[in-house]
Amino acid sequence: MKKKILLPAALSVATVAAFLACSDTSSSLNLSGISSASADPGTSSATVVDPTQSSAATATSSATVINPTQSSASTGTSSAAVINPTQSSAATATSSAAVVTSSSAGTTITSSTSAGSDISTYPVAAYSNLLASGGSGTGWSSRYWDACKPSCSWPGNVDTTSEATYQAGYRTTRNCNIHDIEIPTYTLAKAVQQYWIGYQGTNSACGSGSAGAFACTDMAPIEVNDTLSYGYVAGPGSTSAGACGKCYHIQFNGGNHANDIKATHKALKGKHMIVMQSNIGYDVEQGQFDLMVPGGGVGQYDALSTMVNGSSVNWGAKYGGFLTQCQSSLGYDNTVANYQSCVKDMCAAAFTGYPNLLRGCNWYADWYMAADNPTYNWEEVQCPQYLIDKYMSTINTTKTNHIIWKDDWSTYTGGALDTNSNCTATGCN
Repeated sequence: MKKKILLPAALSVATVAAFLACSDTSSSLNLSGISSASADPGTSSATVVDPTQSSAATATSSATVINPTQSSASTGTSSAAVINPTQSSAATATSSAAVVTSSSAGTTITSSTSAGSDISTYPVAAYSNLLASGGSGTGWSSRYWDACKPSCSWPGNVDTTSEATYQAGYRTTRNCNIHDIEIPTYTLAKAVQQYWIGYQGTNSACGSGSAGAFACTDMAPIEVNDTLSYGYVAGPGSTSAGACGKCYHIQFNGGNHANDIKATHKALKGKHMIVMQSNIGYDVEQGQFDLMVPGGGVGQYDALSTMVNGSSVNWGAKYGGFLTQCQSSLGYDNTVANYQSCVKDMCAAAFTGYPNLLRGCNWYADWYMAADNPTYNWEEVQCPQYLIDKYMSTINTTKTNHIIWKDDWSTYTGGALDTNSNCTATGCN
């Protein structure tokens, strides 16, 4: 169903939160080739995918990576110069992957939502000046943070044709419970039995409330330096096949999607982002990325107000969030500083006690200059290790597992997961 958004003419297309970017579609993998489907959002009667069927290409990229100081596209490779902002030479990236061990007692998981958060330990590639070269095209960025289980957490949305394609596509996107502890993206199916084995996506909080899976908060945007940031996006549903786990370099060109350029857009001009697709939005258009930004709008499904316990929190506009609220109160031609201050006040009121969400919300005001629907030039690139580490499931490390289904993940505090060690390719005893 396509949602309708009615906005005043003065309000540009205020950041549509992607339809199904919150991924309310549950998924199962059926290793025996049985298939069925359900269109009901957030339910456990999921789409069942036969991994023997061909699916999208892997999310690797051979895009050229070039030094941004060059005014035109010069020869470069995907192994381009690597720069560590705190060191004079390239450093080895520190992985935030959780420790996973298996035993007859079950699988033990050490939460990784806060591990490796020091971005200064990661090397940084140099990127081309897309305003000079043009890149692969132009587009624009909306924003949202509904906190729902990401679309790319569902096994049916990633390439499980083989173990190799599963790994090449960076597995499934991590998801967390209401306490921000990483939980499985999928487990043994609810109906697993002696003669049948299948896998089923962990229910989304957008369908199951506090019992379900949320977006992990450390997927909020983060500043690398004054001119480069990392983040995660929902991409167009029309190109969903093979899109999960791909990365794009975007450089803001000073424009606005509605051709209503403000001081905030001019202030953002020239800055770069590397964004990784963790979500699929069926109302996101070609060239558009719906950027995951805390305070960017809770959208149609809204699991954020479930995760962040505060019924009195002012979440701003459903589509557009805090900035849209600030535009309503300050007008549409105020100063950059006033919009920044207004947004940051709302960030503090909503996210105190949630450091990753507060960081990402303040980032939107400080680094992103509180720009509304800015335009950019873009190209596909290889994914930085930081984005991979925050994206890739550290529990569903292979396309098969023996983790037992749970209806309610809110009580999980880490440690051993219940498993059925008596499963074979044909079923579970």
